[in-house]
Amino acid sequence: MSRSHDPELQPLPIPGSAEALEDPALLRRLLRAKDRIDAASHEAWPVRRLAEVSGVSEAHFARSFKRAFGVPPHRYLLTRRIEQATTLLRDTDLGITDIAFATGWESLGTFGRVFRDITGLSPSEMRVQARANQTELDRVPACVLKAAQRPDLTTAVLEKRRRTNGDAAEPPASEKT
Repeated sequence: MSRSHDPELQPLPIPGSAEALEDPALLRRLLRAKDRIDAASHEAWPVRRLAEVSGVSEAHFARSFKRAFGVPPHRYLLTRRIEQATTLLRDTDLGITDIAFATGWESLGTFGRVFRDITGLSPSEMRVQARANQTELDRVPACVLKAAQRPDLTTAVLEKRRRTNGDAAEPPASEKT
């Protein structure tokens, strides 16, 4: 097949342009990288490696990924790792250290800090809460549980920014009654 007829080899739109994320080839490339993260989130996935998987430059990949999925690639990777750790905490008797290393963390301290940033609980607190609620949850379909346990990235990011800026821990206006 010639280069002009293969959609995977066509030039990509200008980064940051309106049509950049409307381009099916770019979206396929981004989804390919996202699928790789999902399949092996325990591995190291620097932007350089993801950009290679996608066939675009590092800067273009990082910008396009955030525009397409709403979070930077590194934050997406961290969230996937925490989701897997949450499942292991809930469904196994593995130790927290074993879970941290099995889900790709090199430092137990970093695992605990990021886990709390994303979920609002420490890994130990999450395990206790999950087990306390297990009898009630046994009646709910697994697919519904998985969707419900996925962290709300918008809230987590806003909360982290609020803490970083030293603002009071006051809920957003939309959450006030």
